[in-house]
Amino acid sequence: MPKTIVIDARAHMLGRLASVVAKQILSGYQIVIVRCEEVSISGGLVRQKSKYERFLRKKHNTNPTRAGAWHYRAPSRIFWRTVRGMVPHKTARGAAALERLKCFEGVPPPYDRVKRLVVPDALQVLHLQHGHRFCKLGALAQSVGWKHQD
Repeated sequence: MPKTIVIDARAHMLGRLASVVAKQILSGYQIVIVRCEEVSISGGLVRQKSKYERFLRKKHNTNPTRAGAWHYRAPSRIFWRTVRGMVPHKTARGAAALERLKCFEGVPPPYDRVKRLVVPDALQVLHLQHGHRFCKLGALAQSVGWKHQD
């Protein structure tokens, strides 16, 4: 397979970028996503925050204090979980595909000197109509409890 593909997630739509990435990691590519906090989500921040808080309230039915779903707050983990929903992660093939995906906030040192690509099928300027509301994943993450934004 070819070398690692580094994608700059700034100004990309969340679901569109995640679907392209899911297809590529299932095909065998090594994908690195940088600047996950700059991914855009269609819809305003208030609406997205209420949807995410509804997700945060989901707990285990028989023992809600101890067990339940993991609710990630970091933008890189939110993006990773979005991709996981598009991959058959409970099979060996899907688990191996998720191992080929790395997500980061910002641009960490090994990838700051590498050419970063964009995905035209997921760019916000091409796929979000003018005047429609959107929010950044970093702003959503910070509003639901992410404490490591600069």
